[in-house]
Amino acid sequence: MTLYQQWDNYGEDAKARSTEEYKKVVERYLTMERNVYAEILSDIETIVEGTVADLAKRFNMTEVEFVGFVDGINESLKAGTYDLDTLTAESTVRLEFDLKKLYWNMLDAQADWLYNLPQWENLLTKEERQEVKRDFKKSKTVVIGKKVGRNDACPCGSGKKYKQCCMNK
Repeated sequence: MTLYQQWDNYGEDAKARSTEEYKKVVERYLTMERNVYAEILSDIETIVEGTVADLAKRFNMTEVEFVGFVDGINESLKAGTYDLDTLTAESTVRLEFDLKKLYWNMLDAQADWLYNLPQWENLLTKEERQEVKRDFKKSKTVVIGKKVGRNDACPCGSGKKYKQCCMNK
């Protein structure tokens, strides 16, 4: 079973035992995730790079948990995404990310424990963060086009009324 497959099943044993145990497993991981982000966002000049095993050890995680972290940051990486199914303990990963894209993806994941980290204040101005939030909200807004009325001109361009043209097709 690959590290990513193990990550995909992360916490299932605890979930089978009880909801409380599962909550503890999830909270433990989210705390680790927040700590890793806090560290790497504190020094964005230093690009985090190394093997999965080395980085897992550096951030006090298991290899499976670190692959889970890579899963979370994967879409924000500048060099493209990793094929998570192929990651092994010896795989080298480079966590060079786009700040605005990372902030956007944290908003998309509804991860307020991450996009509200104090480190963001030094990385993106308040205006930049508000701009990303505005663009994010705009991207999630569904715009419904104007409804064609029965007596309106048919949108197909025939010159006929809609009710005498495409409405019945």
